[in-house]
Amino acid sequence: MKIMKTLVAATALAALGTSSALAEKWDMPMAYSASNFHSATGAEFAKCVTTGTGGEIEIVTHPSGSLFKGADIKRAIQTGQAPIGERLLSGHQNEDAIFGVDSVPFLATSFDDAAMLWEAAKPTMTEVLADQNLTLLYSVPWPPQGLYFKNEVNSVADMKGIKFRSYNNATARLAELTGMLPVTIEAAEISQAFATGVADSMVSSGSTGYDRKVWESLNYFYEVDAWLPRNYVLINSDVWNGVSDANKNVIKGCAELAEYAGTWRAKEYTGFTLQGLRDGGMTVGPASETMKNELKEIGETMTAEWLEAAGDKGKAIVDKFNSMK
Repeated sequence: MKIMKTLVAATALAALGTSSALAEKWDMPMAYSASNFHSATGAEFAKCVTTGTGGEIEIVTHPSGSLFKGADIKRAIQTGQAPIGERLLSGHQNEDAIFGVDSVPFLATSFDDAAMLWEAAKPTMTEVLADQNLTLLYSVPWPPQGLYFKNEVNSVADMKGIKFRSYNNATARLAELTGMLPVTIEAAEISQAFATGVADSMVSSGSTGYDRKVWESLNYFYEVDAWLPRNYVLINSDVWNGVSDANKNVIKGCAELAEYAGTWRAKEYTGFTLQGLRDGGMTVGPASETMKNELKEIGETMTAEWLEAAGDKGKAIVDKFNSMK
């Protein structure tokens, strides 16, 4: 109710703006398919802003990497090629280790833990983004990440030599530590990559697998709850600074609603999509105890590596997160 009241009040303020204000069209690139819950949430956010500002700012979403490929979206926003967009920031961990905080294996393995980790990391993340001319509007988690394979896998030894879809530093390192072969593949290219044998496995949520109908090529999904990465909606800071106070209030209100709705969708979508994988013919279930124990050891190695790379900022985040548990 508080969020809704804020939005209603902001919308009312926007309606009092001068009629001479020029309408702006903001193209919003998004990496995932229109049917994905992140894209659906983004589309609702765009409509909320367009309506709330009385059409002074019209946001048009472009899903499936149709405007910019996923890896190019952040740079496009930074440089003003797009005013606003959505990106999986862990894909840019090579720029700053802080961007990978949500993808440290087995650090936060539930929605509750992921929410606490985000609360601990948000101030630092906001500062890092500000230095790159980016302003954070909202963030939504993915469901817990599991492992997809074409053939049955019961231990890390079974993974050796398998071609593995990589999308950030964490997934590439996971492949290296398990003996798999990392292949960089954007979300929009997943179906084709599996169909053509470019890759035979990946770590991702049930949502991604369901959206891309991976049961047409893969047969197993192991629930390992490795991490819950986040998508972030960002706006170019120069663009943001040029927005009227009234319209900023509208956008903030819409962003709060989107973060709430997107998080709710992520939770509800988890069970639905896993059942969808089963209905598609995949074997879905927990990993073997052997695999879980081996992956936990790998996770400890990757956590130590991330803390070293992230330095004092990363340690402060993890310490704060642990104090909240």
